[in-house]
Amino acid sequence: MTGGRWRDVRLGEVKIDHEARPDGAIVLRSHVPLEEHPVNAAAAIRNWAEETPERTFVADRDGGGWRRLTFGEAWRQAVAIGQALLDRGLSPERPLAILSGNSVEHAVLTYAGMTVGVPVAPISVAYSLLSRDHEKLRRIIELVRPGLVFADDGQRFGAALADLDLDRIEVVTCGPAPPDLATTEFAELTTTEPTAAVDRAYRAVGADTVAKILFTSGSTGEPKGVLTTHRMLTANQQQLVQVWPFLLDTPPVLVDWLPWNHTFGGNNNLGVVASRGGTLYIDHGRPADGMFDATVANLREVSPTIYYNVPAGFSMLVPRLEADPKLAASFFARVQVIVYAGAALPQHLWERLDAAAAATTGERIVLSAGWGSTETAPMATFSHFPTERTGNIGVPVPGVELKLVPAGDRYEMRVRGPNVTPGYFRRPDLTAAAFDDEGFYRINDAGRLIDPVDPAKGLEFAGRIAEDFKLGTGTWVHVGPRRLAVLAACGVMRDAVVTAPDQEYLGLLVWLQEAEAQHVASEGAADDLPALGADPAVREAVRQGVARHNKEHTGSSERIRRVLLLTEPPSIDAGEITDKGYVNQRRVLERRAALVDRLYGDPPSEDVVVIDPGAR
Repeated sequence: MTGGRWRDVRLGEVKIDHEARPDGAIVLRSHVPLEEHPVNAAAAIRNWAEETPERTFVADRDGGGWRRLTFGEAWRQAVAIGQALLDRGLSPERPLAILSGNSVEHAVLTYAGMTVGVPVAPISVAYSLLSRDHEKLRRIIELVRPGLVFADDGQRFGAALADLDLDRIEVVTCGPAPPDLATTEFAELTTTEPTAAVDRAYRAVGADTVAKILFTSGSTGEPKGVLTTHRMLTANQQQLVQVWPFLLDTPPVLVDWLPWNHTFGGNNNLGVVASRGGTLYIDHGRPADGMFDATVANLREVSPTIYYNVPAGFSMLVPRLEADPKLAASFFARVQVIVYAGAALPQHLWERLDAAAAATTGERIVLSAGWGSTETAPMATFSHFPTERTGNIGVPVPGVELKLVPAGDRYEMRVRGPNVTPGYFRRPDLTAAAFDDEGFYRINDAGRLIDPVDPAKGLEFAGRIAEDFKLGTGTWVHVGPRRLAVLAACGVMRDAVVTAPDQEYLGLLVWLQEAEAQHVASEGAADDLPALGADPAVREAVRQGVARHNKEHTGSSERIRRVLLLTEPPSIDAGEITDKGYVNQRRVLERRAALVDRLYGDPPSEDVVVIDPGAR
């Protein structure tokens, strides 16, 4: 470990109450009570518009510079658009749907809906632009039945819009649309003259009013519309302030790409900027080959105070920070905490990021993680304290109760609190099945106490219960920890699927991390995935990495015997991956059953990397 002093930031008290029940269940609660918070999530915009009207709320790239929206202008537009929504008869039964990604317009529409009590349903851009059949988009629109649909670019979203039944649904865009598509210009909404109806609607919004309908990623099933209330949003932001009291000292500055149709980007990241009067610079880069240069350019220009990303993003950022001192100086200049979410961060990346911070600034930066879901707005637990290893998802935040139900050598984690959803949009059947008899939300994730004697030391994530399976020997395989362990041991892997139910031993289907694979490839090797997967040096790096994993994990439910390198990326239409990058284990195994058969063939085919020659 790096050692050394931590950067000085104010962090909240960690004090946990522990209730052990006779049935073996444990209930954990923060000893710190949740403080009062606003009723309407739009109140923050109104407040900052009065206190700091000229401060930038959201900035979007406009050519070589930034197009900025101040808090004062954001509130003015939210009120005007709120009137436009009321004029068009939008309501909890006729929500506002947003097809396009993060933008100034998207932010204003979101808070306009909140201002007047109209639910906003942001829908994954991938369902419009990456999907070939638009089937998920059609099903979502049929469920939501919106009164208005916004797509920032009518031409770009034209094919998706053409596949929808838009009868009696107004389409709003920011520019030209296909000639056969009737649209309204966004500017028409912002120039609407507000009346007293907006103020009446604002005052009628209650804590239980639905602010958003967020569709889950479908990592364990088809997307469901999660009812996200104003109470959930404002409680979660108050919880964040109490675990991070430094937010009261410094308005947060974010450089962020995480999509607003997800709870992480749209509730937490946009929410912390709105609630604390900060600034969010929209990053149109992505942790994907060919797109990450945009992220690097933004981080050279803007130094964040909080930095959020998913592990795939850190796997691309860390090598850049190590190789570019000027980038590292900008990135670490004023960052107070760094947060990973969406999946566990491999330990080797944690250590490299920790070392890069210390080498650049002489200080260590607190690297935090939390746990939750769309249904918890998102934060249920958080590690708001310095740690020496990745994987600590923290402790329940103020106001949250966490019930740990014994499940073998782990606990099933269930949640109750003001940040938990009341249910699913127009799906009472799913709502009834989601809660236990005490009203705890059943998230179907597993965890372990890091120290059973002292719950204040946090929990570690122990996988998604729905992904686990049995080998043919009857031995249970916990997929989440196994996947994380092998990715940590083998740096050339981008992601992996653990195979397979009813087989006698474990294998992997693997996508390569292209930049790392190119680094170890033979001299002169081509840089496309099929060629990299066939390169002897890359295959040997995979073999050695998995062999390292096997030295530390020797049980039949842990040891990996064979690997097959994949060249076809996971399909979003087939449900193999979400737009945030989470791979659906079960869908991949179903769709690629022929590859699984090849992986277990006897004798193994030439493209299979054999770790244990004795495996049959």
